[in-house]
Amino acid sequence: DLVHETSLYADTSRASHNERFFKTKKGEYGAHDKFIGLTVPQVRTIAKKYKDLSLSEIEELLHSPIHEHRLCALIMLVNRSKNTPIPDLTESKKLYVNNKKFVNNWDLVDISAHHILGKWCYLTENDEVLKTLAHSDNLWDKRIAMVATFAYIRNSELSITFTIAQILLHDSHDLIHKAVGWLLREAGKRDVKALENFLNVHAKTMPRTALRYALEKFPSEKRALYMKK
Repeated sequence: DLVHETSLYADTSRASHNERFFKTKKGEYGAHDKFIGLTVPQVRTIAKKYKDLSLSEIEELLHSPIHEHRLCALIMLVNRSKNTPIPDLTESKKLYVNNKKFVNNWDLVDISAHHILGKWCYLTENDEVLKTLAHSDNLWDKRIAMVATFAYIRNSELSITFTIAQILLHDSHDLIHKAVGWLLREAGKRDVKALENFLNVHAKTMPRTALRYALEKFPSEKRALYMKK
């Protein structure tokens, strides 16, 4: 079965590296996560092979303590969400939101949030769940909210990205600073003037990491001007 197949690709050296990279020590953001050492392409291959798993089977896999199992479940959920009617997407979105505590590292969020939750919010014109998540005390809820807005950006709808970014702008965690800056940068690719308007208001007080990420596509002279604010 799928779990057995993932074990065939296990690599203890890569697993040890990933446990360091994804900060799994006690007190770190990925504390107690377990890796077996698969690459993302290997996980994608397995997800494609088992594409006919039911939602309940995907949900069971998402509950695994093994990081790569949860990654595989999310990739399968993303794949199911492509070119799917809204009722089916709604079922995937419900599973995602009801099990978001298992979407508990930045790679898991970044590979899934915009394809499932963000897409559903955009298509149903319902962004309240993103605002609720952005006000959560949970690190991953907040990152899900920010990354989910990528679905709107891809459709040239930028207002929700700026709204969520403003909610999260003074969050204390570096992973939120990076997510905010990343999505602001992506919004700026669609409308640089809108990004400049946001930065003209917030550059002076926003975290420097978020600002650096947001400015990456700006000319060096303009980047320097904003960084001095």
